[in-house]
Amino acid sequence: MPRRHQHEVFSAQNAAHLDTAFRRFLYRPDRLAERYVKYGDRVLDFGCGPGFFTREFARRVGEIGQVWSADLQEEMLDILRKKLDREELMSRVRTHRCPPDHIGLPAELHGTFDVAFTIFVLHEVPDLEQYFREIALLLKPGGTYFYTEPLLIIPGKEFAENLALLETIGFRVEDRYWYFLNRAAVLRKV
Repeated sequence: MPRRHQHEVFSAQNAAHLDTAFRRFLYRPDRLAERYVKYGDRVLDFGCGPGFFTREFARRVGEIGQVWSADLQEEMLDILRKKLDREELMSRVRTHRCPPDHIGLPAELHGTFDVAFTIFVLHEVPDLEQYFREIALLLKPGGTYFYTEPLLIIPGKEFAENLALLETIGFRVEDRYWYFLNRAAVLRKV
């Protein structure tokens, strides 16, 4: 297992900084959803925060799809619910408050997700391998996993070690690229 430094959880008190017009311009959550989410998909948005990406995932899955938005902080999930209620998207989203040391979705959801996203969040978790293993359990065979971390927090060597760990767990790296000022990888569950 690579050596890593766990960073503090981003406080819900600062949630407004995560959902701004400037960030939408930089990160284009609509384009990310368009690229990886299909109508009818079941999507995991782990570390969803106030729903910056969740909103677009919910639009993209349509009325027959479903997004599971998981976060450690109930305050973040409350913000997300209020936003999605106003936009009439909450019927497409299930929220889940994670325990501090794993995702904790029920076993009946194992093997049911088409795509999983962990966007700028896994540097905050206590046991990276545990989370990678849970994501592997939740995804269907052939499912897509989009993983990205800020380059100023996760050095290139650590990101490469994390991808190597994912490969030992049962993922294949399909693409690596820069997602604005972040390293990103698209992986497939084999």
